[in-house]
Amino acid sequence: MADAAEMLTHISSHIWLIVLAVGISWATVRLRYYQIANTLKWLALVLFSYVIVAFVTRPDWIQTLHDTVIPHFPSHKEEWQTLVAILGTTISPYLFFWQATQEVEEEKAAGRNTLGKRRGATPKEIRIRKFDVGTGTFFSNAVMYFIILATAFTLHRDGQTTIETSRQAAMALVPLAGGIAATLYTLGIIGVGLLAIPTLTGSAAYAFAEFLGWRQGLDRRLKQARSFYMVILSSTFVAVIMDFANIQPISALYWTAVINGLLAPFLLVGILAAASDTKVMCGQPSSNTGKLVVGLAAGVMFIAAVAMFVV
Repeated sequence: MADAAEMLTHISSHIWLIVLAVGISWATVRLRYYQIANTLKWLALVLFSYVIVAFVTRPDWIQTLHDTVIPHFPSHKEEWQTLVAILGTTISPYLFFWQATQEVEEEKAAGRNTLGKRRGATPKEIRIRKFDVGTGTFFSNAVMYFIILATAFTLHRDGQTTIETSRQAAMALVPLAGGIAATLYTLGIIGVGLLAIPTLTGSAAYAFAEFLGWRQGLDRRLKQARSFYMVILSSTFVAVIMDFANIQPISALYWTAVINGLLAPFLLVGILAAASDTKVMCGQPSSNTGKLVVGLAAGVMFIAAVAMFVV
């Protein structure tokens, strides 16, 4: 984000790094859940800049449709590794914690402040949640598809496969796709960062809070949930240190996605077990179709993970 901001303003990325870290940290701690949620919903619109970038690059649509319907099967370690990273980005462990806790936050925001009031759900509430999650999943995967498409017909086709920073990616796009694509890509990075950082740091805080029994929630004040907010602030501080230590962000993101891809199928098995338990689900276990989809996803992720090491 700091690199992208420097490209747009010509102000040092280190200055932007501090400004963004302080600003996001302040907003996460100071704003209440419903304010953060409403902001993130609008920020999600910036993701469509990547869709525009894909069209600006003018891909070969015949080849695109062919490769979309008939994908290339991974044949060596690096390809399996990339597949694991893609799956780890799409079905990330942090999303399990974030999605579940945000459902609780939504109910708190609606006035259900006790566990008793939040127990169970009406058929209408379940339909609304399915629509909400399904719509979000569809659009997030659609955006990912266009990101891959734009990359395939610009950087990859030009043989540039070792991009380490967002600056390199944006600069490489200029001669290949034009300045408009590079600018949209740069704006997209800033918007996505503002969208992702509270989600990533918040999910880590929720995971620690659930495991250690801390008071938690973005609707609480700092003094009411100090440990919870300390995880959020510490995560952001570590990210700042990583930048000043010249740790390459693209590589860090890639290997984090690989690790996520290795861990996620085990969590999916746990979710499948919980979703099938009538008692745990208060008499409303997941449908057979839902359980089948989760089981298939876990199976594919296990196969990809094993292939990454043995192929």
